[in-house]
Amino acid sequence: MDRERGDWGRRLLDGLVALALLVIGLAGTAPAGLNQGVGTGRATYPLVVVAALAVAVRRRWPLATLAVVTAASTAYLWLGYPYGPILLSFFVAVYTTAAYRPLRTAAVANGLALVVLLTHVFVGVRPPGLVGLMPAAAWVVVPFAVGVTVRLGRENAARSRTDEARRLADAERLRVAREVHDVVGHGLAAIHLQAEIALHLLARKPEQAEAALTAISRTSKEALDELRVTLTVVRRDEAVDERSPAPGLGQLPQLRERLAGAGLPVTVEVDGAPRPLPVAVDLAAYRVVQEALTNVLRHAGPATATVRLRYAPTEVAVEVTDTGRGLAATTDRSGGYGLAGMRERVTALGGSFTAGPASGGGFRVSATLPVEEVT
Repeated sequence: MDRERGDWGRRLLDGLVALALLVIGLAGTAPAGLNQGVGTGRATYPLVVVAALAVAVRRRWPLATLAVVTAASTAYLWLGYPYGPILLSFFVAVYTTAAYRPLRTAAVANGLALVVLLTHVFVGVRPPGLVGLMPAAAWVVVPFAVGVTVRLGRENAARSRTDEARRLADAERLRVAREVHDVVGHGLAAIHLQAEIALHLLARKPEQAEAALTAISRTSKEALDELRVTLTVVRRDEAVDERSPAPGLGQLPQLRERLAGAGLPVTVEVDGAPRPLPVAVDLAAYRVVQEALTNVLRHAGPATATVRLRYAPTEVAVEVTDTGRGLAATTDRSGGYGLAGMRERVTALGGSFTAGPASGGGFRVSATLPVEEVT
């Protein structure tokens, strides 16, 4: 629909241009003849009308328009009529082919038009001779140069829009990949630990193994629900399930419960009054906590973890520390994609991120995200 309206608007504009050229041609040809001391004849105004009206379809059929206007203008000049407004129609036709046709095609077409137009310099009722070469050539060279410049500018703008669209698409794909990594990585880590517990207890304490299997079922369902919400941006033809909330700090109790079922006790401490956060900040803070706790589950061995949230007027800070011991817990884990992804999330929002061994043992992840001050 928008394209149809655009086409209709362009046709209307071309029609108005043709009408303006027609009015100028009919009103200005006689004064031009008087100024040059050249009279008009019976064919003067029909040729002016043909040249002007041909411009009405200039963008739809630019080459045909150029041919008709060139023929009318050349016949006009052959008959010895004065240089006048008819050449404005010729100017517009040359410009259009240069602006809307490939460079080679436009160059050949306008070269032929120039040759045909220049024939009046040597033949006709009142040929001007060599002195007429330069003025006649200018009516082709100038609009051709202007048209090529406009076309190149339009193509550059289109390329810039395409490059920007590609950049945005790449950024969106990276964001979705990061979301999928966080969701799947956390879910699989929790499921793996719970499955190990179930296998260990199945023969001796089947009732506890059943609880672990129930936790696996709940964790996998929650992970799939969150993954479906994340991938909705890719499958835009499907409506978002409004029952599935977007991930955020409000889901920390569910995250804590899942990890407790996987054997990782988590303590949550809050400093300041919790408040609604911008969606991007809320999601980034939650993903930092989720990924940090997933790393504890994977690497720290038997441990506990503490999540500290601090709400300030202009920022929100999250910190995750664990009591893990051993090589994995006491060495820098920054080489993995998880910490690199957390750092990218936080810095993209103008925040700061640190991760490394804690002074008292274990590992510490900290992120501070700026938010607008609430007044």
